[in-house]
Amino acid sequence: MHARARLGRAVETAVADLYRREGFEVDTNFRAGRIEIDVIASRPGVVVFVEVKARTSDRFGMPAEAVTPVKQGRIRRAAAAWLAATKPGRVEIRFDVVSAIVRRGGVELTRIPDAF
Repeated sequence: MHARARLGRAVETAVADLYRREGFEVDTNFRAGRIEIDVIASRPGVVVFVEVKARTSDRFGMPAEAVTPVKQGRIRRAAAAWLAATKPGRVEIRFDVVSAIVRRGGVELTRIPDAF
């Protein structure tokens, strides 16, 4: 696995752990065709679809800025596929974005709840 992919997986693991600490059950890397949802966090009555974006600096802007309207549409389609496959019943649905800046001292996570 390339360094960039390892970095992405490590950040996704940190984000999944964050949601677990808040009492969510977590599924990672759900694929619907070529679309992937990084983290799906659920607990009774709510499902959160989480897009994780990581960079090693904010020199070119915050990672969350890479979640464009086109990307949002893809995530929504993948979320619809997950909902159709799992049939969780009546739940509140939320789309969060977690922006991660990875530096030598660790990872700085910034969560944007209900981002879109």
